[in-house]
Amino acid sequence: MADLRSKFMEVYSLLKSELLDDPAFEFTDASRQWVERMLDYNVPGGKLNRGLSVIDSYKLLKEGQELTEDEIFLACALGWCIEWLQAYFLVLDDIMDNSYTRRGQPCWFRLDKVGLIAVNDGVLLRNHIPRVLKKHFREKPYYVDLIDLFNEVEFQTASGQMIDLITTIEGEKDLSKYSLPIHRRIVQYKTAYYSFYLPVACALLISGANLDNHIEVKNVLVEMGTYFQVQDDYLDCFGDPEKIGKIGTDIEDFKCSWLVVKALELCNEEQKKALFENYGKLDPANVSEVKALYKELDLQGVFFDYEKKMYEKLSASIEAHPSKAVQALLKSFLGKIYKRQK
Repeated sequence: MADLRSKFMEVYSLLKSELLDDPAFEFTDASRQWVERMLDYNVPGGKLNRGLSVIDSYKLLKEGQELTEDEIFLACALGWCIEWLQAYFLVLDDIMDNSYTRRGQPCWFRLDKVGLIAVNDGVLLRNHIPRVLKKHFREKPYYVDLIDLFNEVEFQTASGQMIDLITTIEGEKDLSKYSLPIHRRIVQYKTAYYSFYLPVACALLISGANLDNHIEVKNVLVEMGTYFQVQDDYLDCFGDPEKIGKIGTDIEDFKCSWLVVKALELCNEEQKKALFENYGKLDPANVSEVKALYKELDLQGVFFDYEKKMYEKLSASIEAHPSKAVQALLKSFLGKIYKRQK
């Protein structure tokens, strides 16, 4: 795994240097330095799970065959395209949410002399993806499918972000808007497609598969991505901050979290009144009231029941797939997230 990560980072350096010498633009020293700093600050700083998943998935689809240097490079390049997409979403998301920190450092737009130049940096990050695809995949039979895949997933993610933003408009805090179907739609479009389906779809394309023949794989991965976000919502309230690396703020932020929509389903009128009065307030006393209500409704037990059912449902869907290689791939994804603590 350490070897794979170092190989992955090597490919990042190569792609970065290609982008900094792109013949379509005449760089000055200042613009080249700006873009390099912006890339290093925003692209490789996370856990890189999405990008590395392309390589892991491709290996499993090849069923134990040794990958050539060229195959490893192409899988890494696509992995980085996903990390670039992630960076683009996060740079703009932080501005929209007026956030302060990301990955343990100040958000890019918070840096001195960056500010709203970060909006254009986000656009640049998005535009780097087709530059990489054109340079390294233009001669491949699946090139058009790759372009189409990235465009489609970006559209779905941006649309999911839009539902999230208009559901939680500042100054219009209305819990009655929140429901399980709304939560599911936000999660499915904002997270599941690009975090779970996109890495596997990239691996399927470079292995020669037709994505139209793998609709069931997409459905399982989107379901898995939804389950992953429900876990995130649960851990935000009940997880150990030492393990998850942050203190959850979904209650204060008035998030359309799985916990609050389940609470709304289970509350009696008195409990609902308490939830409406305390949810989305910054005062620790209000947050404690909401957490006490969650305990009263046994939302931990409700979550454990949900997790068990989801695992059984996903496992059954995976077992039903005719390809052993695809089964192994989906099982590896499920194994990484089932009962996770962070």
